[in-house]
Amino acid sequence: MRRLREEEQADNERWMVSYADFITLLFAFFVVMYSISSVNEGKYKVLTESLMGAFSQNPRTIDPIQLGEAIPRTTVAQPPEALQAASSSGSAQGEGETQDPLESIAEAMQAAFGDLISVGDLRVHANELWIEIELSSGLLFPSGDALPLDGAFDLIDRIAAILAPYDNPIHVEGFTDNLPIRSRVYPTNWELSAARAATVVRMLSGGGIDAGRLAAVGYGEHRPVADNSTAEGRRANRRVVLLVSRYTDNRHQPASQESLPSMRQARAEAAESAGPG
Repeated sequence: MRRLREEEQADNERWMVSYADFITLLFAFFVVMYSISSVNEGKYKVLTESLMGAFSQNPRTIDPIQLGEAIPRTTVAQPPEALQAASSSGSAQGEGETQDPLESIAEAMQAAFGDLISVGDLRVHANELWIEIELSSGLLFPSGDALPLDGAFDLIDRIAAILAPYDNPIHVEGFTDNLPIRSRVYPTNWELSAARAATVVRMLSGGGIDAGRLAAVGYGEHRPVADNSTAEGRRANRRVVLLVSRYTDNRHQPASQESLPSMRQARAEAAESAGPG
């Protein structure tokens, strides 16, 4: 009789194991549902544009289905009248317009982004050789990351609409403050600044600028424009600069066969003029 009572008491406690398993599975289910429902719009847009770039390439088979045409591109805000005027003036240069391209770009930037210029988030510096379009990193990226903010896509598309009609090369330069960063993705500020510059280059290319005009450079914290000992100075140092050069860069073009003999002759003449020894 005593043994039967002990068995009944043991059987009464078995439901707790099944109940604990049920609660654990229910918790895991809700965690999975929550993670699926939280969508990062920035990552979604980057993935969408990457897929569009892959599917919009020239077909390799006969009459394929053009998937790139069926996927609409991220909506781009229409540029204001000043941007349209700048684009028309850039395209009309081949028809006899003599306006300086750098001057046209500077005027279009001033007209399109006067609000950002007035608060200091965007600056335009110009001289005879280039134009610097300086953007605060806070407009484009969250702290310590190179994944663009949602508002960065519209901003870069508007800048690309101004720069696309011209042939000037564009170097995108990334800068950070001197606060150290240590993560699995960005071991130092060099990696972070280079990744941000490369992200902007991809966004400009997606906005219609010829990829051959673009280059990405990361300087990390090593070229500050303000004192890193203050919060305001560090904010000024966290920036992305679009350097638009006046002259087309031909350094990476292969030398023509006609130029090789003249180069050899010039070297031979220089060696003869130097004399023995």
